[in-house]
Amino acid sequence: IVGGGFTGLWTAYALMERDPSIRVVVLESEVVGFGASGRNGGWASALLPMGLTSMAAQHGRDAAIRMQRAMVDAIREIERVTHTEQIDCHFQLGGSFRAARNPAQVERLHDELAEQRAFGFGEGDVHWLDPAESASTIAVTRNLGALFTPHCAAVHPARLVRGLARAVERRGVIIHENSRVLDIEPGRVRTQGGTVRATHIVRATEAFTPGLPGLRRALAPVYSLMIATEPLPPSVWDQIGWADRQTFSDARRTVIYGQRTADDRIAFGGRGAPYHLGSRIEPQFDLHRRVHDGLRDTLRDLFPAIGDVAITHRWGGPVGIPRDWECSVGLDRATGIGWAGGYVGDGVTTTNLAGRTLAALITGDDPGDLTSLLWVDHHSRRWEPEPFRWIGINSMVRMPSSIDRYEDRHDRPERWRSAILDRVLGH
Repeated sequence: IVGGGFTGLWTAYALMERDPSIRVVVLESEVVGFGASGRNGGWASALLPMGLTSMAAQHGRDAAIRMQRAMVDAIREIERVTHTEQIDCHFQLGGSFRAARNPAQVERLHDELAEQRAFGFGEGDVHWLDPAESASTIAVTRNLGALFTPHCAAVHPARLVRGLARAVERRGVIIHENSRVLDIEPGRVRTQGGTVRATHIVRATEAFTPGLPGLRRALAPVYSLMIATEPLPPSVWDQIGWADRQTFSDARRTVIYGQRTADDRIAFGGRGAPYHLGSRIEPQFDLHRRVHDGLRDTLRDLFPAIGDVAITHRWGGPVGIPRDWECSVGLDRATGIGWAGGYVGDGVTTTNLAGRTLAALITGDDPGDLTSLLWVDHHSRRWEPEPFRWIGINSMVRMPSSIDRYEDRHDRPERWRSAILDRVLGH
């Protein structure tokens, strides 16, 4: 298994559960959880980068519903493993709260609710909170209501990925950290320190995939950045609410996401950092003053009660984005090479489903019928060559913020740029 993040480790765990006699080696270029697995927003959600309507258009209504239900089940699977393996990752199944703060956002959330209902998802899956209910749950400014789903848990991602690594090692998996893979071929993985041979090879490299030979245009690494506050006192939480550690966002077009951590901080993130020419990934890209300062200002706008609380941590990292915004998992039987990825930042739960699916494909043991899910063996087309990739992605990075500014100023939906963005995103 190439990659010591969630995808690789969940695959290893599922393989050992199915057949403890399998010899599994995980190769990681840095340390386990170095990439997005160890530094994300900690949402174990049922979110997918592709929407229900888009999935149904390509694969049929029943297949779309099955895929969404499989994601809900995967949250419970993560919970099961954390209990079985005693992984202290601050798992709390508090649900997810998505606020509406202008009329355009209200319309957007009602459209999303209507889509859920059209596919048979009821009040127990997602429901509308009126302004009074919303304010009593999480007291956000300019509150006009919210969507709430119980299908989400808050986790400490670094604790989860490292706990999972210890769990697979206890089951006999060998993990080699600081083992950069140079090339993958059928039956062979070449590293800086030597060659590993195996019947099956799983490429679980997500945003770092473009660094492998022949895969430069397979995924685009786009940065998502985060901040964390110092622990907030009870007097502030009394004003904000947020009692059940629900994950939090609102319905603006620019992606934001937050959680109340187990030690009473707010960990808060969002998009907006530029894509770097040639799919470059560099340590200095993890910090971006304009984006980090913008996240701080957005957090204070949402929750004025935090006042001048100190921002104690700033960080970031790349997420892997496929050209069609559709995540996938698969195994080439002819070569023995499997893969999973393209989660577009929705990977905490999706990786669990991917790992179990890869294990089913490799072993042929599939009691849950995972290998017939719609994302299996999907192949996204390649990204455009540079500089067209750089121009197109950065245009899409900037567009959501311009839509948000219009909708805040005019109190109505912005139509034409939103239509372009929805077409590009596939939903």
